[in-house]
Amino acid sequence: MKIGTKCVQAGYTPKNGEPREIPIIQSTTFKYDTSEDMGKLFDLEASGYFYSRLQNPTCDHVAARITALEGGTAGMLTSSGQAANFFAVFNIANAGDHVVASSAIYGGTYNLFNVTMRKMGVDFTFVTPDCSDEELAAAFQPNTKAVFGETIANPCLAVLDIERFARAAHDHGVPLIVDNTFPTPVNCRPFEWGADIVTHSTTKYMDGHASGVGGAIIDSGKFDWLAYKDKFPGLTTPDESYHGIVYAEKFGLEGAFIMKCTAQLMRDFGSTPSPQTAYILGLGLESLEVRMQRHCANAQKVAEYLASHEKVAWVNYCSLPDNQYYALARKYLPGGSCGVISFGLKGGRKAAEVFMKELKVAIIATHVADAHTCVLHPANATHRQLSDEELVRAGVPADLIRLSVGIEDVDDILADLEQALAAVK
Repeated sequence: MKIGTKCVQAGYTPKNGEPREIPIIQSTTFKYDTSEDMGKLFDLEASGYFYSRLQNPTCDHVAARITALEGGTAGMLTSSGQAANFFAVFNIANAGDHVVASSAIYGGTYNLFNVTMRKMGVDFTFVTPDCSDEELAAAFQPNTKAVFGETIANPCLAVLDIERFARAAHDHGVPLIVDNTFPTPVNCRPFEWGADIVTHSTTKYMDGHASGVGGAIIDSGKFDWLAYKDKFPGLTTPDESYHGIVYAEKFGLEGAFIMKCTAQLMRDFGSTPSPQTAYILGLGLESLEVRMQRHCANAQKVAEYLASHEKVAWVNYCSLPDNQYYALARKYLPGGSCGVISFGLKGGRKAAEVFMKELKVAIIATHVADAHTCVLHPANATHRQLSDEELVRAGVPADLIRLSVGIEDVDDILADLEQALAAVK
């Protein structure tokens, strides 16, 4: 099936007389006839459900749809994109370990890595996505367990050279984890370029309507954990909390990562989405391909308009020919990138405040990548915890305005921008 068909049908195939849509299994627990039957589930000897904190049928059907879209072998939903990124890294990097990460990532993820996970004993080295091969190689340490980056960084919109980062990761025997939230698998499938694990904030384009917070982790099933047995003991040595199971041996390369993430991290942290939220996400996925086409078409026209406006100092949108990431965008995102644009006004921070107050169609919101056109000044919001120096390193200058172009009529969006810019002196 092509991607548009997978958006609608993948992950759930109803049998004769069964519900056409993914059913909402709004139940905390599941009934079994014998203790032995339930015991097999706790021993990971049988598949099934016993407590929705770990797994739920509704969530699993939706995760299977996203897995199919990405071309992976196993997947799981989490309660947020932040939880997805934490789980994906912490599943293989624990106290005393090290991770190489792109510095051009979402401010909340940067803070998760640079502050919270450091407190947990995981060290990070941040490199710019534009670093040289030599600088990238120098970032690795003997205890490095993963490399992390975003396909299109939020909000600086840097495009990750996935093949190059994957090659560096594999040269050092570790997987590449890529947050693919902005392009979605409609516009980029990182596994095809060498990535090993993909994460998503499903809150964004996948949901599409700002209705439910969620995340997803998808495994390519290609990274050979057993080839680096000493580096990944959590996957290659017995787990005494599950009677000595060795995940990489019992579940193979295709299922080991997600099974460990579910059996250990979801069990202990409980960052699971509700079945109702998963159902809403499943509905959003059905229209994902159609919406992404509209987002990209609208954003292209808006970016071109802003680039030609006398009051605009700069525009960053990788689908513009003069953008520094245009060549990478043509390689990894030939069908379009996303609906998010960043730009600055010649009047700087003060001009941005005036501009945003005058908007009528676009709304000021911390959200991004849904059907509505939204606008945000990250230095005063999502990246507020970063110092000026960290803002520069993250590619988020203080004057940056993030504009998430929605699926409204593009003429109305342009008219709104025009009247707001007219108020800027």
